[in-house]
Amino acid sequence: MTSDAELLALAVDIAQEAAALAARRRSEGVAVAASKSSLADIVTEADREVEDLIRSRLAAERPGDGFMGEESGDASGTTGVTWVVDPIDGTVNYSFGIPSYAVSIAAVTGGAALESWTARAGVVAAPALGETFTASRGGGAWLGPRRLAVSTSWPAGALLASGFGYDPATHEGDLANVARVMPMARDLRRMGAASLDLAFVAAGRLDGYFERGLKPWDYAAGALLVTEAGGVVQRTMLDTERPMCVAGTKELVREILERVDS
Repeated sequence: MTSDAELLALAVDIAQEAAALAARRRSEGVAVAASKSSLADIVTEADREVEDLIRSRLAAERPGDGFMGEESGDASGTTGVTWVVDPIDGTVNYSFGIPSYAVSIAAVTGGAALESWTARAGVVAAPALGETFTASRGGGAWLGPRRLAVSTSWPAGALLASGFGYDPATHEGDLANVARVMPMARDLRRMGAASLDLAFVAAGRLDGYFERGLKPWDYAAGALLVTEAGGVVQRTMLDTERPMCVAGTKELVREILERVDS
């Protein structure tokens, strides 16, 4: 059986190669390939190229594994390991030249939802920031040689992050949740890349994070970072199209969930 450390080493190697490709394509100029759920929800040629690179590397290294990618869909495997991949999380940021984007790769066993899988390894590589966040099951969360830990106190109020869906019909509800949470917050950040929001919670740069409508590839690696850094990730409204995801310490997650429409 492949160890978590071996899965992490492969994930790091592929994520760094993929991040370098994404950064190179960004410097050459970005071509929008298509829209997805709405005109604002775009996919670039680089998204597809980076996911193709990740998928081909994994197929060569671990041909029996499953794959779940944002751009190229799912493929079942025979080993019990599935790779959950967002080739460029924060595509709109990427297309506009905003440095908040990342390659997110996680290896999981179990089903396709956070509630049923066991995360084994996760990497969030942010090439424009020069940072690669890593975690393995029971091995902690790391940024290079520094072990990460979630923030446990916020005397001036919690510094939180959130995000909004691409469908304008969802914005009123998302903004209402922000209004409910702001009395407990020091301030709010909206960076546009869930994997980085979660990585920043793990690193203590943010106290907490909440957002509705995340897909598995949005949180697979980031959720492992948070839990290995001593935090929790909780999802509610699982029977809806837009479940709520909240990350932070257990106490902060509970307080956020008491306030949001979840």
